[in-house]
Amino acid sequence: MSNQIQIVLPAEWAPQSGIQLTWPHADTDWNYMLEEVTQCYVALAKEIVKREKLLIVCHDSAAVREQLGNGIDFSQIIFREIETNDTWARDHGTITVMVEGDPYLYDFTFNGWGMKYAANFDNQITRRLYDSDTFQPTVAYQNMLQCVLEGGSIESDGEGTILTTEECLLSPNRNDHKSKEELEEYLLMVFGAKRILWLKNGYLAGDDTDSHVDTLARLCSPDTIAYVKCDDQNDEHYEELSLMEEELMAFRTMEGKPYNLIPLPMADCVLFNEERLPATYANFLIMNGAVLMPTYDSPKDEIAKAQLQAAFPDREIVGIDCRSLIKQHGSLHCVTMQFPEGVL
Repeated sequence: MSNQIQIVLPAEWAPQSGIQLTWPHADTDWNYMLEEVTQCYVALAKEIVKREKLLIVCHDSAAVREQLGNGIDFSQIIFREIETNDTWARDHGTITVMVEGDPYLYDFTFNGWGMKYAANFDNQITRRLYDSDTFQPTVAYQNMLQCVLEGGSIESDGEGTILTTEECLLSPNRNDHKSKEELEEYLLMVFGAKRILWLKNGYLAGDDTDSHVDTLARLCSPDTIAYVKCDDQNDEHYEELSLMEEELMAFRTMEGKPYNLIPLPMADCVLFNEERLPATYANFLIMNGAVLMPTYDSPKDEIAKAQLQAAFPDREIVGIDCRSLIKQHGSLHCVTMQFPEGVL
């Protein structure tokens, strides 16, 4: 696309037309705890349809309808039956940009976070949704399969700034044929962005995304970033997250001012099969009128909620129990993907 064409990657807080969920089924890694995780998806679905449309990608729409039960507005739900490997819609879902004001669905390659997991079906979901007339007639589709990019790896303020991590975007088996400079040039071009803020530090134990930024630091407005802060010097994350905090303090807004930084508590250590899981309060979803935040049955849930309320004073903060999701190393933001206005 020409640099003369106006391209905008909307911020997550921009008005939305809907959210995508890719529903768990017996052939996913959720099979051993399918009933437990389905309860989380049902809770998510019910909160989403209160505020906007919901696109559910699933194997069996009749079964999902039964799981959703009564008390939900089915007129707000679009079902599409598509074969899937897994359920992480943030990463296999489309990244929508606005080109001269019209929505374009960017379909990047999803390769299972650097070929760690099978993604042959998930990588086809966006194309199959587009081909099945899921979206509004004015929505265009753009094949971007020459680049591996997951939605959880980038944040946008809608005004030309992208926040990301070097650990993920420069990791092996994604785009290692490109140098950092080449990848930055490409991302600036396709997103119509003016700059990229690269985080060199920060990680969560048990994370298999190679440090997606949406687990660590999130843009909440053009001048505000919420981030995970570790105060326990005996925690293995202390040094890395302290270095990340220093980087965030050094970043400047487009106007040259320091960012308003809102620390989120380090989630309690969650173990499953003796492995530490990447529980994080940064994995929240911004949507119309609300922020859905993950909770982990911890006193820290209320601290995180208060901090997010400070970041989003005009939105309702709604907690969703994500103890099931974290058992597969992801959380609330990871299983959702928002669509800007005019898409659904």
